[in-house]
Amino acid sequence: MSYDTITVDIDDGIAVITLNRPDVRNAINQQMVDDLHVALEALEQDESLSALILTSAGGKAFMSGADIAELRERRRDDALKGINSSLFARLERFPRPTVAAIVGWCLGGGCELSLTCDFRVAGRSSKFGQPEVGLGIMAAAGATRRLPALVGLAAARRLLFSGAIIDVDEAASIGLVDRVVEDAEVLAAARELLAPILKQAPEAVKQTKRALQAWVHGAGEAELMELDNEIQSGLFEHPDKFARMDAFLARRKAKQDAKKDA
Repeated sequence: MSYDTITVDIDDGIAVITLNRPDVRNAINQQMVDDLHVALEALEQDESLSALILTSAGGKAFMSGADIAELRERRRDDALKGINSSLFARLERFPRPTVAAIVGWCLGGGCELSLTCDFRVAGRSSKFGQPEVGLGIMAAAGATRRLPALVGLAAARRLLFSGAIIDVDEAASIGLVDRVVEDAEVLAAARELLAPILKQAPEAVKQTKRALQAWVHGAGEAELMELDNEIQSGLFEHPDKFARMDAFLARRKAKQDAKKDA
């Protein structure tokens, strides 16, 4: 499927969505929102996928934020629709591990978008910030909850209240970024980060993410215990469990036999 503002490629079970409006620093507009919804709907149903990487074209910006000309014309009813926040919540709920592979400016909606991913790998040119208050609005697509959850309340307050833009080293020091590499190595580093995860049982990883998301979104202790039991009951019957445990037991027996023969 072709899109106006993004590209989608799938290789070795990893889907790569590339934000593709480099002439405007990949600013998010309504068309990009629509394209991402369509792409995610298709990818959510693809059981062959093991992970998703979100990256950008152009080398100057992951996403510089919203398209200001379009944002300028939005009014009360547009805010109440949650145009960006509903999309970002969908990405946060994506059933497989997700990585934002970031190069350049990652501001406003771009920073909020990166927060929805499970991991963030950033190039050395990357800069992060939530400058919305300087434009008379707030970071209303999830940053007021996802940012403090990730970096702590004090750091989140400073970024959200002041509109400060920080470099990649500071972003890493406060926990906003998981790994820093050279710009040209960002996509490869995202795949490298995923490598040990992709060696695990795919359904077990998927369901572990589901359980974590329930905790992130405030499920109570009783609900979380019930969910854990429900998930584990399904995994106990999954073919992967038997195949992997049989392999483990076979390896252990082989080691024990080798010691006896030594």
